[in-house]
Amino acid sequence: MSNYIKLINNFDSLKLNTFRNNIDSFIDEVNSGKINVVDAFYSLTEKEMAFRQDRVNKAMITTSHFPYVKTFDDYDFSYQPRLNKDEILDLKNLRFIQNNENIVFMGTPGVGKTHLAISVGIECAKNRYQTYFINCNELIMQLKKAKLENTLARRLKHFTSYSVLIIDEVGFLPIDGDDSNLLFQLISMRYEKHPTIFTTNKSFNHWGEVFNDSVIANAMLDRILHHCKVFSNYRSFL
Repeated sequence: MSNYIKLINNFDSLKLNTFRNNIDSFIDEVNSGKINVVDAFYSLTEKEMAFRQDRVNKAMITTSHFPYVKTFDDYDFSYQPRLNKDEILDLKNLRFIQNNENIVFMGTPGVGKTHLAISVGIECAKNRYQTYFINCNELIMQLKKAKLENTLARRLKHFTSYSVLIIDEVGFLPIDGDDSNLLFQLISMRYEKHPTIFTTNKSFNHWGEVFNDSVIANAMLDRILHHCKVFSNYRSFL
């Protein structure tokens, strides 16, 4: 058996698929003098690293439970001329994670709040921050179920553990006082530990109506807004 065949078998055994798929072309380029051996091996390793990073990215994005995959490149900034594009794209740097800053996208339906929240979340996931996306009412349903099953503490700890939690459509449906208290507990547990991203179609002065309890609503806002970037109707208040 030739060393070439042994090499191919080793690639298969080690699951070095990019090496296996590209070795022939690199051998031809080395033989023709187009590149040297060191450059060939460097290119092969770069391809393998890119392949592995892409695989990790896909796995992290899948486990984040995004309803769809939308990036900043997919967003039509011309559709929202009042939106400060530079401020939004700066979120890709993920400085808000290091600073434990929350993010709020506030506006009427159809302006792209969820799209932008997902875009930020995808950047987080690609950089290996544990990220989770959930609709606000689905989140409350899970917390209510856990309370009935006497597993609330464990469920709250689960949602608190994510490096970035995205809570979508806060205020889309009214929330009663008991349920508001469940959400307040989660926000309090994440406070100054991990950032949370919110989308909402309600301005903050209507959150008392949303949660049927102005005291809890104000307590939530105190924690959310203490360290926060707010994009309200896509006017940014930092």
